[in-house]
Parts: sequence; structure tokens; C-alpha cells
Amino acid sequence: MIIGSCEVTFYADWVTSLKEKRMVVKSLVEKTKHKFNVSVAEVDCQDVHKTIVIGFACVTNEKRQADSVIQHILNYMEQITEAEMISVEIEVF
Repeated sequence: MIIGSCEVTFYADWVTSLKEKRMVVKSLVEKTKHKFNVSVAEVDCQDVHKTIVIGFACVTNEKRQADSVIQHILNYMEQITEAEMISVEIEVF
């Protein structure tokens, strides 16, 4: 069993309140869950309104497949939000 996990940090300069941030996070999380059937959640910086930290994980039987799924999800996330992706931490074990 191979587990691929990723923590992605976005910076949303236009967000002015936590309510606005929650709308962006909810959209990003729900769309990603629906399209890729992976576990996705906001994992850090919940009280910082311009920073969004999303974590996701997938389970597969090959390392190559886990890497591929993670890259597809990162590309998708970058396309569906106006927030700037500023950091990515990937672990496959």
C-alpha cells in the first residue's frame, strides 16, 4: 500500500475576511473531492484570512500512480482558484 500526501499553501491577496476565505476554501475542497475522490481538508492557518493551507491524501498500489494523482490534483487546484500557489510539500510512503 502506497500513501501519497500533499500540503499546498495558497496566498489569496484579494481576500479581506475569514468569511470570504471560507467560501474559497469550501469551493476548492469540494471541487477537488468530487473530481478526484481523495481526502481533502484545510489543515493550517485557519485564522489567517489571506493564507490557505490545503492537505490531501490518496492511497494506491504504486508510487508512480500516487505521484501522478498528486500532480493532477495540483494542476487542477491551480486552475480552479485565483489564489497563488506558494508552496507544495509532497510525501509518498
